[in-house]
Amino acid sequence: MRKLVECVPNISEGRDPAIIEAVTSVIGDVAGVHLLDVDPGADTNRTVITFIGDPEGVAEAAFRVVKRASELIDMGKQKGAHPRHGATDVCPFVPVRGVSMDECVAIAQKVGERIGKELAVPVYLYEEAASSEERRNLAFVRKGEYEALSEKLGTDKWKPDFGPNEWNEHTARTGATNVSARGFLVAYNVNLNTRNKSIASQVALDIKEAGRAKRDDKGVLVRDENKKTIMVPGPYKLDACKAVGWIIEEYDRAQVSINLVNTAVTKPHQAFDACSASALDRGARVTGSELVGLIPEGDLLAAGIHYLKKANQSAGIPRKMILETAIQSMGLRELGDFDPAEKVIEYQAGLVDGELVSMTNREFVDVLSTDSPAPGGGSVAALCAAQAAALTAMVGNLTVGKKKQYLPVQDRVKEIAELGQDMKDFFLNAIDDDTNSFNVVMDCFGLPKKTADQKKARDLAIADATRGATRVPLSVLERVPALLELAAEISEIGNAPSLSDAGVAVLTALAGAEGAYYNVLINLEGLKELDQGGEPGFYDDALERARKAMAECEALAAESRAAVRTKLEKALES
Repeated sequence: MRKLVECVPNISEGRDPAIIEAVTSVIGDVAGVHLLDVDPGADTNRTVITFIGDPEGVAEAAFRVVKRASELIDMGKQKGAHPRHGATDVCPFVPVRGVSMDECVAIAQKVGERIGKELAVPVYLYEEAASSEERRNLAFVRKGEYEALSEKLGTDKWKPDFGPNEWNEHTARTGATNVSARGFLVAYNVNLNTRNKSIASQVALDIKEAGRAKRDDKGVLVRDENKKTIMVPGPYKLDACKAVGWIIEEYDRAQVSINLVNTAVTKPHQAFDACSASALDRGARVTGSELVGLIPEGDLLAAGIHYLKKANQSAGIPRKMILETAIQSMGLRELGDFDPAEKVIEYQAGLVDGELVSMTNREFVDVLSTDSPAPGGGSVAALCAAQAAALTAMVGNLTVGKKKQYLPVQDRVKEIAELGQDMKDFFLNAIDDDTNSFNVVMDCFGLPKKTADQKKARDLAIADATRGATRVPLSVLERVPALLELAAEISEIGNAPSLSDAGVAVLTALAGAEGAYYNVLINLEGLKELDQGGEPGFYDDALERARKAMAECEALAAESRAAVRTKLEKALES
């Protein structure tokens, strides 16, 4: 699974299209990074920029955005309604897929340090990346805004985490940049079958993290010794959730407007269920919901899996079907069309399936049959493994809800179906990964080699690329033993009429393993005569791991093939 990080820098310019274009254009120069949205505001004099990509690419693009903004925006002349600290006011990094919050914190720290050192811009870390609890809150860090920096810089209390702690001609122009790591924020509205704003407001108070103000028996607000209102949690309190009730005249109904400020903590389907329970307490009903902006695929998948399991159905089905379950269960089409291609952040960026995986069977086989060396055996090996995983999931799903004899294994076959789907997606990704890594090797062969230094640099680049090309089939090969174990298990406990399908899963898994093994070996052969650079032990380690995994695959497949064949032949005799 490709790692994805979102970055949402806000620059202090929302009126000059030329400056906005110049700042955002640098994003397209970074490979693997996709610009999703540019949202300028004239009154706020601020532009929100959203892009996504792999961690390294996003870090580089973020730095370039800050650099260009610092060159073009003079904070000494900037005015606007929105609070701001510098030419690039905030630069948060958000984990989207395959990336932890800790990894995003590391990205924020690395980019922040680079901004401070290379651009001489003061940098303050906030939220998850904050260097102190006090600095977690952006409002605290940005207190007094740009106008206060001349007094704050130079003091110990307001010493930046990176960059100069002084007010000078340069910092007066750039201001300070606030860098963070935070969760993905989803703006999400839940629809009610009423125009009663009070009901919507009460539902919001029931679910929001802050809770509601405490009142005594006479309805008077209860305050603490510091005269601050005491807040009490609602019965359906959700962490990382802000909510308010309002009326939307366009829809002729009340809504609970929700900001889920960290979907790693609370996801939309949890907010939907909490609103449903609270509305029922008040004699109202939730009729659907509305997503404002984009959502990570994982959040919708979590919703679909939740509702499938709630209905005692298998969640081991393709992602597209899980997403459709989520859309229908939460009524996301009640107020208008909901197209995952437009609403799911990874889909909008075109970052889900690679070029080969997106082809039809005919297109893929046609490309395979040409004189191009890629795609080749490595991609086909990954495809074989993906088909084996799909068959394993299929037999699991064909066992769900079947005759009484399968009741004891229902939970397990559902689990096998889910694991099969996960493996299927992993192997599908490897189809493109194998071809892409091979193409990198070919590109390195085209590097100049006229001088001794050029030849050495070329050899090192080829060796590094060849190691990358080896890692892909090795990852496929090392995943197949677990797949063979699942296929063997489902052949034993799964739907008997589908035994042949489980058997074919074993055969195709073994073919995928051996094909991947061949590709590991041929890549390692290419490494033998090259300077290994910083990884001299790679050759021996990869060869040992590949031989071990292949031996496991052969032993598991031999046992399963014999068992399946024996069962099928006995069935004919009975």
